[in-house]
Amino acid sequence: MEKFVIDGGVPLCGTVVPAGNKNGALPILAASVLTSDEIVVRNIPRIRDVDAMLRVLDGIGVRVTWLGEHEVALCAADVTADAVIDRLHAERIRASFLLAGPLLARFGRAEMPPPGGDVIGRRRLDPHLDAFRALGATFEQDRDIVISTPPGGLRAGTVFMDEPSVMATENALMAAALTPGETVIGNAASEPHVQDLARMLAKMGADIRGIGSNVLTITGKPELGGCTHAVGPDHIEIGSFIALAGVTGGEMRIVDTDPDDLAMIRLVFGKLGLRTELDGADVLVPGGQKLVAARDVGEYKAKVQDGPWPAFPADLTSIAVALATQCDGSVLIHEWMFENRLVFTDKLVLMGADITLCDPHRAIVSGPSRLRGERVESPDIRAGMAMLIAALCAQGRSEIGNIGQIDRGYERIDERLRELGAQIQRVASDPEPVAA
Repeated sequence: MEKFVIDGGVPLCGTVVPAGNKNGALPILAASVLTSDEIVVRNIPRIRDVDAMLRVLDGIGVRVTWLGEHEVALCAADVTADAVIDRLHAERIRASFLLAGPLLARFGRAEMPPPGGDVIGRRRLDPHLDAFRALGATFEQDRDIVISTPPGGLRAGTVFMDEPSVMATENALMAAALTPGETVIGNAASEPHVQDLARMLAKMGADIRGIGSNVLTITGKPELGGCTHAVGPDHIEIGSFIALAGVTGGEMRIVDTDPDDLAMIRLVFGKLGLRTELDGADVLVPGGQKLVAARDVGEYKAKVQDGPWPAFPADLTSIAVALATQCDGSVLIHEWMFENRLVFTDKLVLMGADITLCDPHRAIVSGPSRLRGERVESPDIRAGMAMLIAALCAQGRSEIGNIGQIDRGYERIDERLRELGAQIQRVASDPEPVAA
């Protein structure tokens, strides 16, 4: 086990190259199972979740070949209908369930162990199964979930999501791409990573209309071919670095972004007093900013609320909490999607933050707070990054344990932060004492 040791209070300055989108890479890797041809994926982030997904794919017979530091070739020619997903591999990553759509569409059957992932609240599988059922599939649940198609395979049709679930939309999209005929997905998720997957499937031969909207129309094909595709930049990582610059007072340039993906993030951070500028595809964060939360008209408390795209991303809610601790004013954070997302705030309170947890979905953050270094544990990817942000602006030394969670979503984060001036080291954790 490892931990981060951070001496805070140093402005982070310099240039950042964002990694490929974690949540875009995982379904794109899963889509390789839709064809026996080779798929080449570029700009792959080297993070634990990607490694876990590649282990799942290798376990069912996908040939995985690294062509470069961030480029991988996959060939699913040897995958068969009786492919079995290793339970231990599936438990490490929720995105293992993204193989259900490709396996079902290509082979007519998918046996799926329960997926793992962050413990941030209930994460329903119902939208996935409802989508498959709308395309003619049936399922049985015992220890695993076994999904089967009728004779002749899936049937194109109309899928309407009871919630705009990202992964369920991706599963339905992949299944429909290999199902001849026209399928319409209503109330679809439209996040940048869903759009990226749709663009890749189009390269493989599917006809997809409505990309970026909440209605996707897919004309599927009986076979899909190989392609080369580059994963888009990770807007969640970009938002994290913007917040890091803001709380430490540093000047930062984040290069090669997709500004369209950042509109709501920049708007919400702007309400927290953090100003950003665009220079072409680069985002500039001016240094030395005084963060003041803007009150709503009528002198109502400032509010940050996440939601389905194009609303503020739920994966940045924890980061917004850390940012709000350094804002002059009071901010209501409303995380409506996951009931456990805000539980980590007790760790920021330990560091000196003024946070009142109203209920599992709402917290009031009052600032600015002078944070102090403490020993804390990372419960999930985004909470871990929020604590890292807090530690980098805190006075004194902090230790963050369970950093494997942060490594799941942020590539070489300690090395990249040191390049910006951060005083951070990755060290071995002290062994836990053995009870007598």
